[in-house]
Amino acid sequence: QVQLVESGGGSVPAGGSLNLSCICTRSGYSFINYAMAWFRQAPAKGREFVANIAGTGMTTYQANSVKGRFMISRDNAKNTVYLQMNSLKPDDTAVYYCAANINAIPSRVAKNYDYWGQGTQVTVSS
Repeated sequence: QVQLVESGGGSVPAGGSLNLSCICTRSGYSFINYAMAWFRQAPAKGREFVANIAGTGMTTYQANSVKGRFMISRDNAKNTVYLQMNSLKPDDTAVYYCAANINAIPSRVAKNYDYWGQGTQVTVSS
């Protein structure tokens, strides 16, 4: 069973930065076979797409709300995907989830992802 473990969350003031990591373990497939994504969920709101990245890392996509501030990347040798978050705003406060899609097709739709991490809290104060 694939396991995704996020880390790197925390509390920062507005304008600050955080770098989230998500390591994939117990996978029967090579990590390059998985498209990866980050989603987030704020209190009383639905799960929101943040960014995704193809298995090779050659294609990425960010939601308009984070474009120019957040960057997704991956290191297939370390089975890890990252989310570098800069110029953080209070509206970015949420639990951030890492997700994996074995079909290696990046998607912005949560139901297309097969595996999910437990989430890491990001809190941005004004």
